[in-house]
Parts: sequence; structure tokens; C-alpha cells
Amino acid sequence: MANPPFKLNGQDLTTLCKKTIPDQNHELLLSKLQALNPDYPIRLARTGSEWYRLGGIVDKDGHRVADDLIEWTERTYIECGRDLQTLIDHARDEKLIATRQTGNTLHFVALTGNKAEQFVQIDIDKTHETSDRFLVNEHSLPEDLEEFIDPLYPECIDAFNIGAARYSYRRKTDVDIFMSEINKYHLEEHPVQRFMDDWNRSSASPKAIFSEDWIIRPFRNTGRFGEQIINVEISYTQQKHVPQFDDISGKKGVSLSNLLTRFDRQVGYPFAWFFYMVKGELIPVQTGLAVYKDISGDYSYLPERDIAILKDWISTPYRV
Repeated sequence: MANPPFKLNGQDLTTLCKKTIPDQNHELLLSKLQALNPDYPIRLARTGSEWYRLGGIVDKDGHRVADDLIEWTERTYIECGRDLQTLIDHARDEKLIATRQTGNTLHFVALTGNKAEQFVQIDIDKTHETSDRFLVNEHSLPEDLEEFIDPLYPECIDAFNIGAARYSYRRKTDVDIFMSEINKYHLEEHPVQRFMDDWNRSSASPKAIFSEDWIIRPFRNTGRFGEQIINVEISYTQQKHVPQFDDISGKKGVSLSNLLTRFDRQVGYPFAWFFYMVKGELIPVQTGLAVYKDISGDYSYLPERDIAILKDWISTPYRV
């Protein structure tokens, strides 16, 4: 009997995040996500690098003045008659403090099938807010609104926490559906789709789960005519401690084959070196060229399915 469709919409995720108190390993959040879809295994695939962004405003006692520094600044500037000096004086008199949001993006995945693209990715931010600086530096006053919002020379203060850490829902991506939409807007096969297709026809596919090593990062870029284009790239989950590939200079035949086999074994599945090479992670492009030279000559250490992929890559190289 087939599993019921994966169901978890943005509203449900937003509510779940608001009602969940962050813990160190995000186990409570994960258990709640799993409980909503018990038929699909869900796991934390990657914790992104720490980032920060502008926060809000508090007074000298830590009481909230505004959640959004930019919105408050633009609105209060208008209320001050568009007079920057009046805005500066107000911020100085009240000893207002700017805060910063520090966080990590958590990437959860739920498997919906056996193919590379058959998973749902749920991105959730874990953030905490801390005091950052006085809104106005007495010794270096801002010359315009942009510098008021993000000064070149801030007067930093000893940080204190503003409230508790919290989760906030960012997005949910059904990767299978998303890639189908992406492909509609590209005349040629999108590199990420090709990466997934190569995985599906490689010797790695029966031995490993794609999303254990790789997830996606949707983003927007601007086209030639100012239009917004939805795009995507592959991200490495960095869950495995894989060493840098050894120098392949002068290696061929058995020595090169042993090097590839050792790398694949460390990663956990065959033909791993190819996907890391295409992504530009750890494996130099020269490796693919050296292997192709080997298999075009007297050596045969790749299965036919992987040889076909490598030949296609030699004919039309790509990166993701």
C-alpha cells in the first residue's frame, strides 16, 4: 500500500516553529516534524554557517522599541520632518540601542522516493537577538540615512540577550516539483537537474541516499531585462569528514584506481569522486580527465554506467 502524500504546509510549519522552544540538537523540533508525517523519515541534513542581519531597537533598559530597525528608521525620519539631525538627536536623547539577529539555517529533508530529486526540503532558521551598538555613535555622526541604519564606525556595546532563541519558518521545497518548474525556464538541461540525473543512472544510486550528501539552495537572480529569475544550486551537507583528495600528478591505472576507491570508501558509496568533482568539492577537475584517459586505453576499473556518465561529462563538462 502506497504512503499517503506528504502533507506539511507553510502555515503549519510557521505555527510549529512559534510553539517550539529551541534545544541544543533540535531534537524536539525534529520529533514534531516527524509526528506530522510519520510515513516519511525526516532528518536534519545540514546546519548552515552562522549569519547575522540587522535586528530591531531597544531602549537603554532593554525594552523593545521596534522589531525592525530599517522600518523604524524610515518611519521616524518622516515623523521628524525628514530632518536627519532631528532623528539623530532623538536617538541620542533616548540612548537607543540597535540589535542584531544571529542565526543558522537548519535544513531538514523528508524522503519521498528513491530518486535523487524525490525529497522534500524544509528550511527553518534558528535565531537569537542580542544588543549590538548604540543607534548613534557620538564620535562619528551619520551623514545620511543609509549610514544611520548601517554605520561605518559603530559604537559597539557589551552584548546582552534580547529574549530567548526562537525558530522561524523559511521555506518548504518539494524538490521533484521544484525541479520540474525550473526546467520549464531553461532551454538546456539545468546543471542541477543533470547532476541529479547522473546520480540516478550511476552506481551511487543503489548504494546511497542523495540527500545525505547533497541538498539544494533555491535563489533568485536578475536577468538582462531586470526580471527576477528563480534558480537553484547544489549544496554539500558537510556531514562527513572527508579528507582532501591526494595529488593525482603522474598517477594512472592501478594507482589512480586505488586512490578513487579509497575516496569512495571514505565517503560511503561508489563513484562519489565524480560528484564531488562536479561540485568542486575536494576533487580537482584533472581527475576526470585522467580517469577518461585510463578507460580510453588499457584500463577498465569503472562499471559501464559510470563510464557513460564520464564520457558525457568529457563531451559536455558542467559544474554545479
